[in-house]
Amino acid sequence: MKKYLLTLTALLVFVPGLMAQAKPDFLSANIDPSTPPSVDFFQYANGGWIKKTPIPESERGWGIGNLVQEEIYNRMLKINKDAAAATSPSGSTTRKIGDFWFAGMDTDSINKKGLTPVQKYLGQIDALRSPQDLMKIAAEFHKIGVSCFFREGIGQDDMDSETVVYQVAQGGLGLPNREYYFKEDERTAKIREAYKQYVVTTLKQIGMSQTEAEKSMQEIYDLELKLATASRKLEDLRDPYKNYNKMTVDQLTGKSVNIEWRNYLQDLGISKLPADSVIVGQPEFFEALGKELKDTPLNVWKNYLKFRVVQSFASYLDDTTYMNAFNYSKNFSGAATPRERWKRILDSEEDSMGELLGQLFAKEYFNEKAKKRYSDLVEAIRTAYADRIRNLTWMSPETKAKALEKLSKVSKKVGYPDKWKDFSALNISRDSYLENKVNSNIFWHNYSVAKLNKPVDRTEWGMTPQTYNAYYNPSNNEIVLPAGIFAVPGVRDEDLDDAFVYGYAAASTIGHEITHGFDDQGRQYDAKGNLSDWWTRSDGEEFKKRAKAIVDEFSEFVPVDDKHVNGEATQGENIADLGGMLLGLDAFKKTTQYKEGKLIGGLTPLQRYFLGYAYGWLYQIRKETLANQVMTDVHAPPKERVNGPVVNVPEFYEAFGVKPGDKMWRDPSKRVNIW
Repeated sequence: MKKYLLTLTALLVFVPGLMAQAKPDFLSANIDPSTPPSVDFFQYANGGWIKKTPIPESERGWGIGNLVQEEIYNRMLKINKDAAAATSPSGSTTRKIGDFWFAGMDTDSINKKGLTPVQKYLGQIDALRSPQDLMKIAAEFHKIGVSCFFREGIGQDDMDSETVVYQVAQGGLGLPNREYYFKEDERTAKIREAYKQYVVTTLKQIGMSQTEAEKSMQEIYDLELKLATASRKLEDLRDPYKNYNKMTVDQLTGKSVNIEWRNYLQDLGISKLPADSVIVGQPEFFEALGKELKDTPLNVWKNYLKFRVVQSFASYLDDTTYMNAFNYSKNFSGAATPRERWKRILDSEEDSMGELLGQLFAKEYFNEKAKKRYSDLVEAIRTAYADRIRNLTWMSPETKAKALEKLSKVSKKVGYPDKWKDFSALNISRDSYLENKVNSNIFWHNYSVAKLNKPVDRTEWGMTPQTYNAYYNPSNNEIVLPAGIFAVPGVRDEDLDDAFVYGYAAASTIGHEITHGFDDQGRQYDAKGNLSDWWTRSDGEEFKKRAKAIVDEFSEFVPVDDKHVNGEATQGENIADLGGMLLGLDAFKKTTQYKEGKLIGGLTPLQRYFLGYAYGWLYQIRKETLANQVMTDVHAPPKERVNGPVVNVPEFYEAFGVKPGDKMWRDPSKRVNIW
């Protein structure tokens, strides 16, 4: 997935007549002339913009995704206000949007209620009497959106992409992942203490004394520490075989004693599973969880769950509860103030029913001309990739044939779905913001459960059209490219030259996503989307050897403090970035602009191509966010996602005159050469 940091959603901006005309050359305007490209290409490409653009106090960082989002927030604001003011039929799209907006913006009512909206859940916790009760309430809480115990989901079977299965995986931690419980550096230790204080504050808020809250906090933390000890590291979660453990329901019950999985599934609303089986990500975690259900006192579990309820729903409750959570989150984000409430409501609405919004706007804001341009770009990238595969010297003909077959069958989804989801079962009212969120969580839970024992719907989209992101789905062998990912703030699509588009869209998005089908994880799935080893043994070993070079390269980067990029955990994204850059360049070389070689803004087509790629990572990020990302994310930070791949591309040295001895020079013997 091409993850764009610091932004969750963005409606597309291809609206002829509504956009300001492009400046003579926005790429040239972003350059930092004081930094040579041979010293720091990211700073050279984006530093001019960064120097004159401070990060707003409410943001973790600021960049292109935020710029796109700002343009769209105001449109969404008008749409929601108009919907709230309109007299619309019950159940209509306009009514649901308007009611959701009204309830979320009704701060007087929300603040008066305080924690009242969650009292029924706290009461359910107080009524628990046994470990069996714990799992019963876990099913209920997972349906309504409370994060606790473990993670679960419903999706395609990695080894049988025609079958939808139930999956469980490690989870249940209050801190972002296991590393936060064990790292001893100063920043992480400070975050642990802030988390503990947040737990104390929350427990006091629900009625405990200071002494009781401190004692209960330590018990909760000790419980989570045991679960963290049984959890796998971020890099160990990348192996699809080791994290695929198919068991019958009874086998899982035997593995995780004290958890009656058949009863749990019934409570979850699941009466029948394909082959009576479950895909278990990390069996050792569930062994530990089952043990703790018995060994940890019930009262500790109750307090754990009470904290989880408030933590999970803090964004939808009163200002005091929200600010308690925000003040803790500042340790990860560095943001000094909360984002404006209306923006938070729009983000929440996108998460709850984004495709409903997408139905209103997609075709209006992403015309057929734009859709054709990017559909054609996909085919240009596919052709470039096929040529590269055929010309590989390290891959055998046998593996090449299967790689070409898989590439030919990569399906593309561009812009917006041809078939929309049905939201008629989603209940939205003006009565309660929290209840609207709970109802949307229940809606999505029921939507997922309904997929079991039915044919896989390969037309479904996992993102909304207005999302500033994209993804590759190995089970469907597909790339999904929402319209929002191609947006450029303030510039009409028809005003963008090919050099920029091939760097910004073809390389950093389309080529990136297609390469995911052949990265360290994606390459292990075949043309039909099944987890299957289609490589010869020697080719597989050669791939790993070449991939290790990119692991080693990115492990050298230190974005913040003394924290190195996790080269193992980020290798898939790094391989995709490099692959996308190479494929985009191959495709761009076939264009008229490249062949003519005319300057635009004083830049050659080749220079504009690399600058177009860098524009996709136009971000500056607070140190707190960087530190959290390095510990929890499989994506390297933006600067490294620019400087990391370019040094492996010979044309980069040609375009900017980078020579031995320059900081951006990487010895040819160390350059990564996979695709």
